Amino acid sequence: MTRGYVLAIDQGTTSSRAIIFDKKMSVVSTGQKEFTQHFPASGWVEHDPEDIWKSVVSTVRSALRKAKLEAKHISAIGITNQRETVVMWDRETGKPIHNAIVWQDRRTAPLCQKLKKKGLEPKFSKKTGLLLDPYFSGTKIAWLLDNVKGARARARKGELLAGTIDTFLIWRLTGGKAHVTDATNASRTLLYNIAKGEWDDELLKILNIPVGLLAEVKDCAADFGITEKKLFGAEVPILGVAGDQHAATIGQACFEPGTMKSTYGTGCFALLNTGAEMVRSKNRLLTTIAYQFDGQPTYALEGSIFIAGAAVQWLRDGLKVVRRAADTGEMAAQADPTQQVYLVPAFVGLGAPHWDAEARGAMFGLTRNSGPNEFAKAALESVVFQTHDLLEAMRKDWPGGRNGTVLRVDGGMVASDWTMQRLADILDAPVDRPKILETTALGAAWLAGSRAGVWPDRQAFAKNWALDQRFEASLEAGERARLLKGWKEAVKRTLTNA
Repeated sequence: MTRGYVLAIDQGTTSSRAIIFDKKMSVVSTGQKEFTQHFPASGWVEHDPEDIWKSVVSTVRSALRKAKLEAKHISAIGITNQRETVVMWDRETGKPIHNAIVWQDRRTAPLCQKLKKKGLEPKFSKKTGLLLDPYFSGTKIAWLLDNVKGARARARKGELLAGTIDTFLIWRLTGGKAHVTDATNASRTLLYNIAKGEWDDELLKILNIPVGLLAEVKDCAADFGITEKKLFGAEVPILGVAGDQHAATIGQACFEPGTMKSTYGTGCFALLNTGAEMVRSKNRLLTTIAYQFDGQPTYALEGSIFIAGAAVQWLRDGLKVVRRAADTGEMAAQADPTQQVYLVPAFVGLGAPHWDAEARGAMFGLTRNSGPNEFAKAALESVVFQTHDLLEAMRKDWPGGRNGTVLRVDGGMVASDWTMQRLADILDAPVDRPKILETTALGAAWLAGSRAGVWPDRQAFAKNWALDQRFEASLEAGERARLLKGWKEAVKRTLTNA
């Protein structure tokens, strides 16, 4: 048995997975392990970095064992990760000085507000494509420096390092030999100038963050280091890295300007490829790096929805009106057609295009006859309506996205035919569901596999993209307009920054 297999490490918000693909890009085996979520205060979300590290090592070993392979058979590793979550650790020992602060964490909202009041948001937006929101990594790093005893003094001495989860994992996997990240993860930090392709000295000074903390930024397909032999039994090169939503964009083969993907997991993240053009949003979307090859970034407009599948989890675990998440599509189909219940799932505020951190969830249109089926329909439709808001904003920002948009979808929610048909109906656009739904892991694996020369190049990979089903809009225009008018009114009632 020879090399030729590719391993993807998919480090997510609630679990870590390792997936082994063969030369034909088919899944051979998977290992998965959940880890504990920590909520030390209201609005705070943390992970123990050691839990993440142990989960990654154990899932890689599990995937190898299930596939009856050894590490020497793996040609390359690709890593994809929860993007804005940050870790700070000791340069010598590799030991974290605090729990990781998760992308969902809102503790830096006061700092963001302070910076906004100083009129600094336009400066950050121009350089990074992002908004001043606790979602992003930069203010989290500043918080760690200001609130962990001795951290700032140690950082000035060069004793500490910081980075997103990909950077931390690579540091550990290589035994501290590589402190690196890729352009997509760097672009989510509030510290990286996406036009110049470098850490921005002015922004670092505003947040009082030493540049020595930060990693070297590479292309998505590059030499990121080699794993220590003692971990898996052989040295394996790490040849691909991309943040999860960017990896999904690659896995969906969205390589042409105008192509768009939306991932429906805990949240929903839609990216529209704008090519070499860095589109400045006038509708509070994000400008980000979709991916970067050969030193040349490809840009995207991104819309972030904080609550998608989490709304269904709330029905199941909170209200207990749903037994299984998979049942919601069938329940929605059985809902009373004379009722129109709207759920605005602002449980942790609203993301794009509203960016209202103080908004809170609400339901509208309830009657005495509203029950589990109507709740299920409202939860699924909330994701559909929010996607419409993103696409509407994207079309306003980029004329190239106004015509012929086809949405490629992935994530757990897309298995529901009812939801995908509703999505096509409300968007008034085709929705394509691929045969391979593991698009995030596939994107990371392709970066590594193509770099190693065992997988096809970009053009051939795009041709291999296979459609499972296309959903076409069939809803009457007047009915679509009526539903969207009700949704917009419901959202308006929850906003605090209107």
